[in-house]
Amino acid sequence: MAEEFRGSYGVLVTPFTEGGKSVDVEALKRLLDWQIASHSPGVIMLGTTGEFLTISDEERRLIVETTVKHMAGRAKVLVGTMNAYTPNAVRYSAEAQELGADGLMILPPYYYTPTHDEIQGYYKAICSKVSIPIMVYNNPFTSRVDMPASLIAKLSRDFEQIRYIKEASKDVARVKDVIDESEGRVKVFAGERVVESYMLGATGYVNPYANYIPEASTLICELLAKKEYAKAEKISFYINKIDHLIAKGHPLYGHQCYSKALAAARGYPVGDVRPPITTFASLGDEGRDRLKTLMGMIEELNALLPNL
Repeated sequence: MAEEFRGSYGVLVTPFTEGGKSVDVEALKRLLDWQIASHSPGVIMLGTTGEFLTISDEERRLIVETTVKHMAGRAKVLVGTMNAYTPNAVRYSAEAQELGADGLMILPPYYYTPTHDEIQGYYKAICSKVSIPIMVYNNPFTSRVDMPASLIAKLSRDFEQIRYIKEASKDVARVKDVIDESEGRVKVFAGERVVESYMLGATGYVNPYANYIPEASTLICELLAKKEYAKAEKISFYINKIDHLIAKGHPLYGHQCYSKALAAARGYPVGDVRPPITTFASLGDEGRDRLKTLMGMIEELNALLPNL
């Protein structure tokens, strides 16, 4: 299977109407247009930042269909199709392929802490129904299982669809381990520490920052692909500052709440989050003050970009 994906792939938020009642299709299209204008090579819908756990099956189909049709081949579209129940993950994956997705991003079954054999069976069931590329998502902090490089290599040997991984274990050495163990079959997308990951052989970056700094998210990967590490570090410095302030300021998962608030502040309103996540509106003055500080960082970062 030929390599297709590289560079910055933003895990996009799901825009909602007032009170989270329904998917805001027009806001979604505007957000997608911003990605295109920022030269993003691809997007990932219905990842963690997209609040996939709060989305109904009908909304899922609407989001995927809208995204694929609106992108119209201008950028790659990956879809998160993970589920704790294997038949659901299979069904979501087959539907995404049917609707025209270019690839899938799939976390192993979460909550249960599955064994390696159970993980193998899960991906086998999915691969029996789809032929498009799969990006395995290794995030032990949400799935309760850390997939070692040896397991990823085995999955890539057994299933030709598995050719990518989002590596978010916070063990940056894992990037090289996966490449070596899989004999280069698996292309690594950084989920953390993007500069160091590229130095070790990563070719992409799955990130929430494209929701509000898509220009910088695209550029950092372009610089890293050219091995211009010093310039990339200047962008990474701001991304890390933004990341730390968001993590400090939200009780559950700030990259949903603040991603939406920051997108709106940059001119792309996408509504607020659905429960159980704390809404930005309920954060009051603390949230507004933190948003102001974050926007100051973003303005500094965006002023830097033309000089890189």
